[in-house]
Amino acid sequence: MSTVPDGGGAADPRSGGRGLSRTTLWPVPTARLAVVAALAAVAAALVPGSVVERLLVVNGVLLALVLVDWLLAPRGRSLTIERDLPAVITLGATSTITWRVRSTARRPVRIAVADELAPSLGAGTRRFRGTIPAGGALTTSTALAPTRRGRFAPTELVWRVEGPLGLAARQGRRSLPTSLRVHPRFRSREEAELKIDQARILEVGMRSATGRGGGTDFDQLREYTVDDESRRIDWAATARAGRPIVRTFRAERNQNVVVLFDNGRVMAGRVAGVPRAEFAMDAALLVTTVATRLGDRCGLLTFDRTVRGVVAPGHGRDQVGRVTDALYELEPVLAESDYRGAFNETLVRFRKRSLIVLLTDLVEQAVGESLLPALPVLTRSHLVLVGAIQDPQVRAWADGPVHDADDAYRQAAAARTLRARARAAARLRAAGATVVDVPPDRLASELGDAYLEMKAAGRL
Repeated sequence: MSTVPDGGGAADPRSGGRGLSRTTLWPVPTARLAVVAALAAVAAALVPGSVVERLLVVNGVLLALVLVDWLLAPRGRSLTIERDLPAVITLGATSTITWRVRSTARRPVRIAVADELAPSLGAGTRRFRGTIPAGGALTTSTALAPTRRGRFAPTELVWRVEGPLGLAARQGRRSLPTSLRVHPRFRSREEAELKIDQARILEVGMRSATGRGGGTDFDQLREYTVDDESRRIDWAATARAGRPIVRTFRAERNQNVVVLFDNGRVMAGRVAGVPRAEFAMDAALLVTTVATRLGDRCGLLTFDRTVRGVVAPGHGRDQVGRVTDALYELEPVLAESDYRGAFNETLVRFRKRSLIVLLTDLVEQAVGESLLPALPVLTRSHLVLVGAIQDPQVRAWADGPVHDADDAYRQAAAARTLRARARAAARLRAAGATVVDVPPDRLASELGDAYLEMKAAGRL
């Protein structure tokens, strides 16, 4: 359909403003016109005389009314349309999108608007209609519940205003460029807070059943208690004070933790209906949160066939946000990951000895052919922790009862898969890496525990 410019200027990149408008060149028929035309045709058939002449008269009158109605319909320049959209939504959360339409016309305006919203944004509706009072405004909103991560850029809205008779409408498009980011869900946020509290309790000298070691940085001198180890006694301070004094230590700070996020084909496999990459993102956010809150510097490197992005190590309050920004648009690439290239890039960018948390999967072929040959590049100068996700369904098949031949074949295949994962994990451990291979709901927590144990033991 032909279009012509109709007022407006540059668009506001955030919430829209008026934007660039285009209006249809010809009238748009309405449902009321169809009803009126049908009634007129019936009436014409009941009137004596030539049918052709009657239809010509009826059609001529209708056409004239349509043209008059269209000419009297408000033009796009009399309308101001705004879209108020949040900049960021977390997957699994809900938010609201609001539309505002203002009119400078001297009479009420009947308007319908359709927005360009992707189905995965989960909008309650992308269309609305209503009547704008003379010189007034119409505001409406709906809920957003995204079902997919990524960046969304709704741009155009289509508006339609009816003439005073409701027989014809003027329609146009309004360009309102907007950007919306849907971030990955941080399922383990509460777990991260618990681990931070646990680590801080250990730092002040209290005992914990899950942690050993008191760190390597000297903290303070205090009076001996029955729970203290005798090797912690500072004999010089004891002699000066005349009572037993012990040294307390805290875990070192300003150490480097680097998350290597594998975005290759092994992370595209689904576990419980969700790609492994989603659970790995949750684990990356937990490790980043815990490490930065405990004073360590955490960075990120994402890769598949090539390095996709790098976040420099930091421990500021916004570091988790930087890591999230680097992760939310990633979609696993269905190709083999270049571990050697990623590890060499890691050595170039992160020279200080670091804890490398590699988030990948233990596919025996990929581990044997790609990961293991490249691993010594890292283990020579860094501490390596590998996190992988087991499929609970495979474990259930391997341990489940056998009732028929199908169950037996399924159980044999599952057992073979688990043995292959165990062999891959054993080979990585023999090469110097620590391996955490657990179901998806435990990955983030287990990696957090492994990091805290290494930190408390002074392995970094």
